[in-house]
Amino acid sequence: MSRGTVNRAVLLLAGAALLAGGVLVLAGGLDLYGRLGWSPPSWWPLTSPDQPVLSDASRTRWSGEAWWWPVVFAVLGLAVAGGLWWLFAQARRSGPTVVTLPVAAPGLTLRLRARALADAVETETIALPEVARVSAQLTGTPKRLRLRAAVRLTPDADPATTLEHLHAGPLAHARTTLARDLPAELRLRVVRPPSPPRRTGAAPRVT
Repeated sequence: MSRGTVNRAVLLLAGAALLAGGVLVLAGGLDLYGRLGWSPPSWWPLTSPDQPVLSDASRTRWSGEAWWWPVVFAVLGLAVAGGLWWLFAQARRSGPTVVTLPVAAPGLTLRLRARALADAVETETIALPEVARVSAQLTGTPKRLRLRAAVRLTPDADPATTLEHLHAGPLAHARTTLARDLPAELRLRVVRPPSPPRRTGAAPRVT
């Protein structure tokens, strides 16, 4: 799973939780339940403007239990650890964001987004008939770039032939664009063909 996918999932969950909490507080503060003539169940939070968000009974319900405080500290510790992990993951870069391309004009610097070059490799690779899916990423430093790609092949593909196509096509074009060597780490995986459906029922009898 990529960092962008994790970020979108975290933001989606956090936004959904904040939206649900805001709607509940707004509905109770404006007494929408009473205006609509709907009686929420007894466990429903904040059903009227005079009701606190957490009642005394809710806050002290399990405070006398032996397992309550260890669970509270464990949950808070996991939340803090998860937040720190997510924060450090944002600060840690898995690869360069921009690469410099050679140009003949003196005094002119041409920069290319690393993601754009990886997208070009993915677009050219997925066009190969034996490729079902591909994911590419530039890693390393701007002076020591490295390409990592995970390629899923169709069930009838020949990995050796695909490797030749990759070296002669996408990898060669990326190296030509950079005008330097680009070491590559390729992971090829052949997708299994779908299993035939199982037959149900008894076989017909021939007489």
